[in-house]
Amino acid sequence: MLARMLWILCAVPSAAFAQPTCPDYASVANPPALQGPARRSFRHSGSQLLSWTYPPYHMVHDQIVPAGVQATVVGKFDYSGVLHKDLEDEDVHVYITGTLTPGWQYVGKYRTDSDGKIYVPISRPVGEYRVAMIVEGDLSSASGFVSVVEPGRKTVLFDIDGTLTLNDFEMVGDYLGVSTAQAYPYAVDVVNSYAALGYQIVYLTGRPYWVAKDTREWIQYKGLLNGHVHTNPYGGGPIPPDTEQYKIDYLSYLLDDVGLDIVRVYGNATTDISAYAAVGLPKASTYIIGEHAGADGTLPIWNDYFQHLGTVVASTPAAGCIPR
Repeated sequence: MLARMLWILCAVPSAAFAQPTCPDYASVANPPALQGPARRSFRHSGSQLLSWTYPPYHMVHDQIVPAGVQATVVGKFDYSGVLHKDLEDEDVHVYITGTLTPGWQYVGKYRTDSDGKIYVPISRPVGEYRVAMIVEGDLSSASGFVSVVEPGRKTVLFDIDGTLTLNDFEMVGDYLGVSTAQAYPYAVDVVNSYAALGYQIVYLTGRPYWVAKDTREWIQYKGLLNGHVHTNPYGGGPIPPDTEQYKIDYLSYLLDDVGLDIVRVYGNATTDISAYAAVGLPKASTYIIGEHAGADGTLPIWNDYFQHLGTVVASTPAAGCIPR
């Protein structure tokens, strides 16, 4: 906590107490049509065979960075949602749109490494941006989000499985393509109400990194605000290990490095409760739904979000940010 206070007071003294800009959701909500690259043959015949044999399963990992810091956006390109066959040594074109960006701007061409990844440096002023990545060989694509923020931006953070969805195992059904995870009643309204009030929305999920694509599609399908999605990079399997430590690490990054003011957090698991407490987020701002509702001094949400929406969310003041 002391380190965080010193960061706010000393790291950016000229802006430490400035009113931050509101999230510019409108700039990324409905992007213009993208005129992508011309399709050209893959560099390797094996890549062509891969694209004929399996459907693409590409993903772009969202990034939040403080103003003045370059983001490194990672794109992962593979085929088959089960086998994850990496697309190696092939060209990908990258584009960006968003705040103060008319249309799509070309960022450059990047070549995938042995893990099917590209690393794209992005430097932009404060704002919200959508990044699109298109494989030259078959024009398959993926997109993700970058936010560049001032310190002090008020943020509401949500776990997903068992918090916005009805239980912790619905993600497995989504991934296998046999179901669409059901959201708690009024969960979508809660998230979108905070966004309308000017809060930054962050989804911090224990889902493994390789289901980022499914998670993004679920958020869009359910009509949730397309906030930042951060998935667990620490391991494979449907439920990766070290979930609590992963959440502690990312929360520490958001608080100490980015300087977000996380005013409210939502979860359902004991790992959520422990992680939120470990970084100093108060129990009085920690809402837990499900079997652990109200555990360890947290605030309970019972059954669904209807009452919570009509009381807690309805009485929440606007974020106090400056509209763009």
